[in-house]
Amino acid sequence: MSIVAAHDLTKAFGTRSVLDGVTLTIEPGERVGLVGGNGSGKSTLARILAGLDTPDGGTVSRRREAPIGYLQQDPRFDGELSAREVVLAGLGEWSVAKSRHDQASLALAGASGGQLATLLEAQENAAADVERLGGWDREHQALAMLGAVGVSRPDAPFATLSGGDRRRVALARVLVARPALAILDEPSNHLDLESLEWLEGYLRDDHPGAVLLVTHDRWLLDGVVTRTLEMAQGKLYSYEGGYQDYLEEKLTREDHEARTEQNRQNFLRREVEWLRRQPKARSTKQKARIDRAQVALSQLAPKQDRTAKLAMDSVRGGRHALEVRALRVVVGGRTLVSGLDLIVAPGERLGVVGRNGTGKTSLLRVIKGELAPAAGTVVLGRGTRLSYFDQHRADLDDAASIFDNVAQNRARVELGGESIEVRSYLERYLFDPHRQRQPVGSLSGGERARVALAKLLSEPASLVLLDEPTNDLDVPTLTVLEQVLVDFRGAVVVVTHDRWFLDRVATGVIAFEGQGKVVRYAGGYSSFRQQQAAAAAATAGATARKAARSEAPATAAPAALPAPAAVAKALSWAEKRELEGLLEKIEQAESAAAALETELADPTLYASRGDAVPRLTAKLKEARSEAERLTARWEELEMRNAAK
Repeated sequence: MSIVAAHDLTKAFGTRSVLDGVTLTIEPGERVGLVGGNGSGKSTLARILAGLDTPDGGTVSRRREAPIGYLQQDPRFDGELSAREVVLAGLGEWSVAKSRHDQASLALAGASGGQLATLLEAQENAAADVERLGGWDREHQALAMLGAVGVSRPDAPFATLSGGDRRRVALARVLVARPALAILDEPSNHLDLESLEWLEGYLRDDHPGAVLLVTHDRWLLDGVVTRTLEMAQGKLYSYEGGYQDYLEEKLTREDHEARTEQNRQNFLRREVEWLRRQPKARSTKQKARIDRAQVALSQLAPKQDRTAKLAMDSVRGGRHALEVRALRVVVGGRTLVSGLDLIVAPGERLGVVGRNGTGKTSLLRVIKGELAPAAGTVVLGRGTRLSYFDQHRADLDDAASIFDNVAQNRARVELGGESIEVRSYLERYLFDPHRQRQPVGSLSGGERARVALAKLLSEPASLVLLDEPTNDLDVPTLTVLEQVLVDFRGAVVVVTHDRWFLDRVATGVIAFEGQGKVVRYAGGYSSFRQQQAAAAAATAGATARKAARSEAPATAAPAALPAPAAVAKALSWAEKRELEGLLEKIEQAESAAAALETELADPTLYASRGDAVPRLTAKLKEARSEAERLTARWEELEMRNAAK
């Protein structure tokens, strides 16, 4: 039986219809993605399915005893509760049973006589309920979940947490409860890459219930979902597979719609020409033909989704847009960056990744000049013009209108050699004239992000610093922004957790690896992960071999050999000569492997010769294989020699 089934849902806000006859079902264990542009109705549909909103029309059926968990974009809980308590409160009956047990246990300390027996019975009943509802380990699970999503202060009051931490606490609350259906609205916002990779694996492999993932994170969709739903123009379309499958099927659907519309237009042109040539008197057959033309004329053409039209001008700068030497960044007594050397040339696009709190935003602030370094230098290239995109959109005036935030006392914007009225410029960002006087403080997260982009991109630059620009942006806008950055002639440094974005845009990755260590890798996200894994494996291999050599005895007696076979063939003269030379060959093969491991462990390799990594990795694999082959041959010959 379906967990939730919706039929013919309608919902409108004023004159704008966001749901127009939407029907869907979600089955137990399904992994479903929901995509669509900002304002298309995704969150509205999610809230209706969760029972938090009601539709104007249609029906929603939910299976009894199949709880639905919902992660909203702006979570609100009792601010005096700690993060841990907020998560445990989401366990419902378990939390109540645990509270009853704690109260009974506390009261027992001062109880006596008949009261003692009553309290012992209450404690025993509560303990049985705790066991029935999941056991005593739920609190440890809550702490583990908070750590997995990146909450470092589980005992801090909820009211004192940042917006990002509040979202992470709310996500942990839903996941710990293990509902029959988890509806997650933008769960990847404010998660770092490590937490994102954990979340992807958990939702795909470990969550026991179904999942409805409302997200613009294309990598997460591809890694988790088996069915993708799209909200567009009030309609819901269903596609099998993840994000890439959805793109391919959507293209097929739109091609079919385009051909159908073209056929309709061609039919109408032919009928209009025929009608103009005919006399006024009509036969029954002619009237039937006229009726068909009128039916075709009454059909509406498919509505086209509106997409923001972003563009950015670059200004000519020096040979280097940015040069960082021996940089050390210390904040609150913690060393975030130690000894960083970095040169960024025009045309380079560097993604900055790392755990939350490791110093990514602080690095941008140092480059911008807002934060003084503890040591080292940051030098902008000659003629460099810097633009900065703040993840909190702090440069927006919430009380001012969209128009005033972007216009900044200008009547026109100069872009691509063209002078554009601010009103027309904002229409490119999907803000119609009647909305441009709306206060920014009343906008959704995605709309605020578009205003911030409109303001940023209205000025030419040669170095652009972007701090989490993908948060809240819908996929169509993300795709356009990616192309703008790829085409940009200046340099880009972008802090982002969006792995798809990094793979498409980044020419290099700067990774914060903890304790002030910052390493540069060549290529996008996939390349960065491959290089990081290769470097880690090489370092581990080199350490293991060094430890093995240091523990080995100074003189080489072979390790205890297995009992020789009852009938062992004596070594030939050629095999004896081969055995004599094998130890030297094994040492040479191991030395070659160790040299390759050392080379692959050098971080500068990935910045200067990233294209050589695959070849070196293949050579390392061959060297290890050769060392293993020679060792196996030596053992075989030595056993036969010892047997004789």
